[in-house]
Amino acid sequence: MNLRAYWRFLVVARQFLPLLLAYARDRKRFLLFGSPRQVTGEQRRKRAQALLSSLLTLGPTFIKLGQLLSTRPDVLPPEYIDEFSTLQDRVPPAEWERAKVVLESELGPIDERFAEFDTDAISGASLGQVYRAQIDGQDVAVKVRRPDIEELVEADLRVIRWSLPILMYFIEDARSFSLETLADEFAKTIREEMDYEREAEMLREIRGNFADNDRLRIPAVVESHSTRRVLTMEYVPGTKINDIDDLDERGFDRTQLAKTLQTAYLQMIIDDGVFHADPHPGNLAVQDDGKLVFYDFGMSGRVDPFVQEKIVDFYAAVADQNIQAILDALIEMGTLSPEADRQVMGDVMELAIADARGEDIEQYRVQQIVQQVEDTIYEFPLRLPANLALVLRVATVVEGVCVTLDPDFDFITVATEFLREEGYITAGVRNYVEDRADEVQAAAQSAVRVPPKLESVLDRVDREELTVQADIRDSDRLLATMTKRLILGMMLASSLFSTAFLFAEAAPVIAGVAGLVVVGLSVSLWWSFRTKNGFQAKPQFTRQSMREREGSVGAMGLPDEGDER
Repeated sequence: MNLRAYWRFLVVARQFLPLLLAYARDRKRFLLFGSPRQVTGEQRRKRAQALLSSLLTLGPTFIKLGQLLSTRPDVLPPEYIDEFSTLQDRVPPAEWERAKVVLESELGPIDERFAEFDTDAISGASLGQVYRAQIDGQDVAVKVRRPDIEELVEADLRVIRWSLPILMYFIEDARSFSLETLADEFAKTIREEMDYEREAEMLREIRGNFADNDRLRIPAVVESHSTRRVLTMEYVPGTKINDIDDLDERGFDRTQLAKTLQTAYLQMIIDDGVFHADPHPGNLAVQDDGKLVFYDFGMSGRVDPFVQEKIVDFYAAVADQNIQAILDALIEMGTLSPEADRQVMGDVMELAIADARGEDIEQYRVQQIVQQVEDTIYEFPLRLPANLALVLRVATVVEGVCVTLDPDFDFITVATEFLREEGYITAGVRNYVEDRADEVQAAAQSAVRVPPKLESVLDRVDREELTVQADIRDSDRLLATMTKRLILGMMLASSLFSTAFLFAEAAPVIAGVAGLVVVGLSVSLWWSFRTKNGFQAKPQFTRQSMREREGSVGAMGLPDEGDER
């Protein structure tokens, strides 16, 4: 029996009960009966502020929960996301005597392991605190897990699990799955963040990925003084990245710093697949030599190759202002529900781009687009994948830092340059030939996907949800002829570019064979146009025919549907 968990449940219930009663009255004005209440955006914001205050009161676990919720627009309305995004993981450090017990239980007597040790913490967080020390003349930062934090976190995780059935009553069915998976995700995330061995592993990996980058500085792990509850790193001082006056006094190029920061995160997310996930200004600094410094790798994540590919597609589509490609990328990533109205979402994206860009068509920011999408996401049933939610949060926070450094920072230009330099966006015959091969593969996949989609359409017809009236006479088999011409034309277009590429890159014999293929396709296409065919169709209920019918009805003096009878 875990008495602490039961006690925490009562404490949590006391904090959340007023809000739960308010949510219950939203569904039934008098709790057990009555009509639903309308809740304004201002009311939601006040509730979000009250909930934020409760999270801060309940301590470390719930502060972390609030930070996670700030990345989940599929679970909370925009007003809550805005309020929770201000939640900083900064709390007063625990008493030194209690922290000393943890440190010495992991490493042994402090006087024997450290040449010097400053017992005043230089920073405090919800799960740990950092001290400055020396080992063999080297300045180090020692991160120590908070005393007794494991027991508190485990008790709070039980409380959250017990509370889920109650919370389910206050949310729509569409979001119940998101809430359940969020609880599992949170338990996994907070346990990982308490494991300093994992943090050391992520730090080493990311540091290795930037070993050849002379614009960045990532602290090294001191292996001999690091365990699961203690992490010792080299101490790297610097000026906080949002201290603009100090940066200017030192003569740093803030635009270049912003570009370095953005490019570093693009590399982490798109190239490396492992990234530092807490880029707020407290975890970023600038050395005297101008290098950008990263601190605190407790919150870090991984991106699988599929998501990396779709992120590239998203950035490329934004740069091209291709609305449909943007929506396709968001749907394929799992960010946007396939059930969402594409017309509505397309309008949202167009408005976001129009609002964000200046005179130059590329001067707009992804943050504004992402924010518009997040605000709309809440209206649709979906679940954001955990790491993708983290990526969206990172993208937003990073750009906020970049805009602080340079108000005119152009995210799209930097992203496009990076993608081009890394070979993700290329031009020329070689890329065209590869695209044609991808199209052939996509066509083969479509051949597999079409039958079930056709069955779905037929089901709708059977349920009388779809009505189509058309009288098509194709006695001369023109549809078959048109299909043949279309296929021949596509093959000829692809072959022309492929042959041009082969003439430039391949042996003459191979290029000659490709040329013969082009000639054969050209003759076939020319021959298909020698036979004259006819095509007759009588479409019903086109927009033009409806206007004509309405005109004829009006001319006869008959009432329209909208007239009063």
